[in-house]
Amino acid sequence: MIIAIRALLIASMLAGAGARADVYTYTDADGVVHYTNVPSHNGFQLIFALLKAEAADNRAKASPQTGRAAEFAPHVEAAAEEFGVDKALVHAVITAESGYNPRAVSRVGAQGLMQLMPGTAKRYEVADAFDPAQNIRGGTRYLRDLLDLFGDNLELALAAYNAGENAVIRHGRKIPPYRETLAYVPKVLRLYEKLRVTL
Repeated sequence: MIIAIRALLIASMLAGAGARADVYTYTDADGVVHYTNVPSHNGFQLIFALLKAEAADNRAKASPQTGRAAEFAPHVEAAAEEFGVDKALVHAVITAESGYNPRAVSRVGAQGLMQLMPGTAKRYEVADAFDPAQNIRGGTRYLRDLLDLFGDNLELALAAYNAGENAVIRHGRKIPPYRETLAYVPKVLRLYEKLRVTL
């Protein structure tokens, strides 16, 4: 019930973006929870300011043209055009891989915005995987090669980006049954579908 009310409040906030959206809550002696935008006594506590902040933060994370994403957008567009890859796909991979942190390093040693393994970086002539322009160009070129290798099958290309092309080939050109890869592919596809509409 509380989750449902919380979802309703968020929906109300988004619907009334121009209006005052502060909401107060109060639990009476019988355990009944009351909500209002006009508190009648000091027992009410403001809760909507937090929800507004959470929603704003979520919107910022969802948009590839806000915050750090906008900083790297020119590199994404240049690489996407050079290698014939949808820029929305590149943004989706970066979002999933590093959240636009150019200094990101994974537990297995993948580096930078597109989380290139050292061997992959060397293969695609990326001298500095922490340099955004080099990293994005190398990662996008790798995506292009994977799409070509798997006949433009996006699911297999993404699986290969995550687990390696040899793993996909070993498993009969199917998504390898690795927990991380099985979660990664649909995650990037969902991001891609959203970003295709907004970019």
